[in-house]
Order: sequence, then C-alpha cells, then structure tokens
Amino acid sequence: MKNNFSHIGLAKLCGWFGVTRQAYYQNSWKAIDVSIEEDLILKEVQKIRKNHHRMGTRKLYDKLHEFILEHQIKIGRDALFNLLSANHMLVRKRKRRITTTQSFHWLRKYPNLIRNFIPTAPNQLWVSDITYWEIEGGHVYISFITDAYSHKIVGYHVAETLESVETIKALVMALSDLGSDSHCQLIHHSDRGVQYCHHKYVKLLQDNDIKISMTENGDPLENAIAERVNGIIKEEYLQEYKVKNIKEAKSVLSLVVKLYNEERPHNSISNHVPDAVHKDKHLKIERLWKNYYKKQDSKSDFEASNSNCSVPLRSTSQLEFENKNVNL
Repeated sequence: MKNNFSHIGLAKLCGWFGVTRQAYYQNSWKAIDVSIEEDLILKEVQKIRKNHHRMGTRKLYDKLHEFILEHQIKIGRDALFNLLSANHMLVRKRKRRITTTQSFHWLRKYPNLIRNFIPTAPNQLWVSDITYWEIEGGHVYISFITDAYSHKIVGYHVAETLESVETIKALVMALSDLGSDSHCQLIHHSDRGVQYCHHKYVKLLQDNDIKISMTENGDPLENAIAERVNGIIKEEYLQEYKVKNIKEAKSVLSLVVKLYNEERPHNSISNHVPDAVHKDKHLKIERLWKNYYKKQDSKSDFEASNSNCSVPLRSTSQLEFENKNVNL
C-alpha cells in the first residue's frame, strides 16, 4: 500500500490501520527472513534430490534435520509439505503395469513360516521379490533380496529375462556376505513364483541350511516389505535415469542400491539407514510409524517346523510384515 500511495507518509498509513511504524518494519524484516530461510531449504532439497530424485517429504524432513538446526530455521513437517507444494516439488506415485510373478506351475510350493514372526536382529529373515524396470526400447527385470530387520538390500541382480538362473545370482550375492554362523537362523521368504520354486534355487537355500517360506495367496501383504522396497527403488530412483541397455542398467542399479542402503533413512528403523542397522547389531531401533492394519493371530507354521536352530518369535496382532501401509 505504501508503494501505491507514495504521497502519503508512512506514519499516517500506519495510523489508519492501528499499527506502529516499528511493527511495520519488524513485519517486513520477518518476511525477508522467512523468504531467505525458505530459499535455503529449497536449495538443500534440490541438493538432496540430485541423488535421491523422488525422495518423499517425510524422508526429506529427516534428512534436513541437521541442516535446519545448523541454520536455526524453524519449520515443521507440515510447513515443509506446504513449501514444497507451493513450489511444485511434491512427488507423485506411479502405477505398476507389468506382472512378474507366475505362480501357476507344478513345482513344489512351501508354506508361510513367518506369520506372527518379527526378527530381532539382521539375517533372521530375508524377503525376496522381482520387479520390472522400463528402459529405452523395452524393460528389464530386477531380483531383490532384502533383510527384513535392517531393510538393507543384501542381494540384487538385473537381467533381460525372468529365467530362474538370473534370480539365483541375487541369492548368490546375498550369501557371499553371510557368515556361516547365521545360516541356521535364517528364513528366506518369497512369493510362489516359478523362479523361487525352481529346484536349483531351492537347493541353494537347502545347502546353506536356510528355511524356505512362501506366500499362500496373491495378497501383497504377505510379502509387504519386499513389495515396498520394489516401489522405493523404482519410484524414488530408477525412473529418473535414462538407460539404453543392460550394461548401463547394471551400473545404475549398483549406484542406486548403494544410495538406498547407505543414505536413505527409514521410519521403521528409527530413521537410521539400512547399512548402519545391518552392521551394528547393538544399535537400538524403534518403529516410528503406526500400524493401522490389524489381523487375527494365527498359529505360526514356523513354530511347528522341525529344526535344530531356534529363532526368536514374538506374537502380535499388528504385524509389521502384513501391514497394509508399510512405511519404510
């Protein structure tokens, strides 16, 4: 208004609205300070998203925590949502269109051993799944093996086909870093796809004394963590890269898995990164999200399995691994 009525003195304008000149200047300075702080935050968000292209606002808020304290900026998570929304920097989820699971086959299928089972340390439960990745001229398939406790991707492989021999390579990678004393405590959980039921895949698990668990229907809640990891890697990372061939795909996937394991915080592990939780068995973690999906307790098939190795079990009516909204 001062600009529109330049011939009127500031004192008189302030008197019309019942404010002092001091209040007017303080408000102007505050607006400038807020603008500067918002610019700093937006630049830091852009810096983070150079590697984590589609990282969501909740994860960004965790990553910005030290930056906010260092610059003495006061901003809450909701305010960050509003700021990113105003600058068109919120991310949108994309829909999956290709099916990678073929469960209608004659090979032996195994029961679900992880009902009511929550791991208390790394290498007690691995979850596996296969997803697709669209590249120039077509798509490739990625096999992931993730530790359910630390959420670290311990094995991965990208290939041009869905053949079982390609999926086995992800398992070989995971086994290469597994200590011999951890084998008897480990369960490998997957869907009932032909790749996981193949005799060579099954034999490799059995040769390493790893118990085999599989989903019993098409409900993604039976393998929720694996499904969630697929979504994170694809939606937050891979879809931002333009890849021409399988060689480039392998290089990009290796980089992305490293970023995910070593830099991306997770609410399920006290906002730590997976690699830190996987390496430090004494690191205390706490789930920082609520489970709104409730399911009736049922007798665990794992309890009835005959084995010389004991795995800690805890019953709960709110299962982390059958959670409708698993938030990693």
